[in-house]
Amino acid sequence: MNTLPIRGIFEIAVRVQDLSRAETFYRDVLGLEEGLRDEQRNWLFLRLAGNQGMIVLQEDKGDWPKQHFAFTIKESDIESATAVLRKHGVTVSEPVHHGWMGATSLYFDDPDGHALELFAIDRARP
Repeated sequence: MNTLPIRGIFEIAVRVQDLSRAETFYRDVLGLEEGLRDEQRNWLFLRLAGNQGMIVLQEDKGDWPKQHFAFTIKESDIESATAVLRKHGVTVSEPVHHGWMGATSLYFDDPDGHALELFAIDRARP
């Protein structure tokens, strides 16, 4: 074997200016669940769909580059996800089809300006 057998990403750390504001967005808008609150470091671990992965929100009042990351969803949930985001006042792109990947994405920003994506593999793809 010449490559690692990586099958996905389990955890990502995201710097945020205001932990409370970010927590509200990731919990109430995106539906993540609280896992562990680290008061000493002012970090919050949030779980995706039980144990499918984690986002660690790390409050940092300094300057840092914005990140981009994508969550996977089912293709059949693209329309309802768009509606939920808009209901919460989030500006979301129209669905973008990626022919070279056989996938569809929605793009939007979190309260700190991180570029987020909902990514769905097209059902018709072999």
